[in-house]
Amino acid sequence: MDTFVLGGAPASRIALGCMRISSLEDGQLSRLVHTALDAGINYFDHADIYGGGACEARFGALLRREPALRAQMRIQSKCGIRQGYYDFSCEHILDAVDGSLARLGVEQLDALLLHRPDALMEPEEVAEAFTRLESAGKVSLFGVSNQNPGQMELLRRWLPQRIAVDQLQFSLTNAGMVDKGIHVNMEGPLSLDHDGGVLDYCRLHDITIQPWSPFQYGFFEGVFLGDPAFPALNRVVDALAEKYEVTPSAIAIAWILRHPAKMQPVVGTTNPERLAQIAQACEVRLTRQEWYELYLSAGKKLP
Repeated sequence: MDTFVLGGAPASRIALGCMRISSLEDGQLSRLVHTALDAGINYFDHADIYGGGACEARFGALLRREPALRAQMRIQSKCGIRQGYYDFSCEHILDAVDGSLARLGVEQLDALLLHRPDALMEPEEVAEAFTRLESAGKVSLFGVSNQNPGQMELLRRWLPQRIAVDQLQFSLTNAGMVDKGIHVNMEGPLSLDHDGGVLDYCRLHDITIQPWSPFQYGFFEGVFLGDPAFPALNRVVDALAEKYEVTPSAIAIAWILRHPAKMQPVVGTTNPERLAQIAQACEVRLTRQEWYELYLSAGKKLP
């Protein structure tokens, strides 16, 4: 597994998302986590809302049963989504982190992300919360989720900490960040700028993009791999999977990893075998021609 430096420490190029682990039995969760670590995946993504807190609690129970695991992993969580609204108030951020730490049974989060943008965000409050969390040793580094450059600039105006991560939806079928860069100054839907140039902004400011739902099309509408609605894409994916002797899932992740932004895709499988197969994406370096072939087979066009 390839690694890169995030916040001064090694992080795996692929992260394991823990949104669906609450239904796993103890043995199943242990096997999943050990499979991840054995494959070189040391980065685990949580959120206080996943399973209504149950996912963090289940992960924390695992760490209490196997305390030696903590030193082998980096744990990230997110906060800010509440029932029917978003909340980036200082009080809620502080309370949310204390709740995550208690459920996980750890003293520090390796990273904390603001989960979705809060239209009523006051950057001074976020700065106060982050500074108090950092000073107390409760959070090591900070980031955001689904924020555009303007929103991050607003935070940067007040934050003494740097924004290290932005979680954004990105996949072969959800490649808007790439589309508009290819179709600059062109007329047509692929030239539309929906995010303010967030891809280039993150690269310019050394912000790691963590793609979520890397196998999904639409907004959680389904997995494009093997879906008859994407025949051309699956033909190319399957051919490349055969060439590189990996699974189609690994090819879908290899396409993301090939981008020079050095993204860190978050995969949410709870199947250990599939996770091990996905990890093989790091062994595949697609050619430039293959990368574009996949892009075009997903229904995109070059101007």
